[in-house]
Amino acid sequence: MIDDTPRTRELLTTALHVRRWVDEVAAGCPYDDVEAMLPVADLAARHLSDAEVGEAMAGHPRIGERGTGSGAALSRSEQSSSTTEDPALVAAMAEGNAAYEQRFGRIFLIRAAGRTRPEILAELRRRLTSDPETETREAADQLRQIALLRLNTLFA
Repeated sequence: MIDDTPRTRELLTTALHVRRWVDEVAAGCPYDDVEAMLPVADLAARHLSDAEVGEAMAGHPRIGERGTGSGAALSRSEQSSSTTEDPALVAAMAEGNAAYEQRFGRIFLIRAAGRTRPEILAELRRRLTSDPETETREAADQLRQIALLRLNTLFA
């Protein structure tokens, strides 16, 4: 049983650091299990505003960098399948991250779990060609995907 407790709200915030989203998901408590929570969490994350995207992204590390805070261990785990020692790939990601930040004013964010570093780099390059509005929607969807994965981990 998942009840609306301070611990539940802490875990929800770790999954997606957006106050409105946490409040909406917590308002649906109690849930029998994480599977019952996922549809509510998914729906609430489908309507992230530009400000909420910024709020959520503030705690995410760049791809290939170590984060800090409550989600750092999750980020490392999510990125583990895409770890690389290839210096050319590391340099290309660093250059892509810098170009992305210059263009959009925030870090590049992607659901890294299950993706290789070359796949992530290809997505980074593709998304660099997006207009700002399209890219904000893409970032919001990536945040949603990450949150749903994290809920399964955090509430398992």
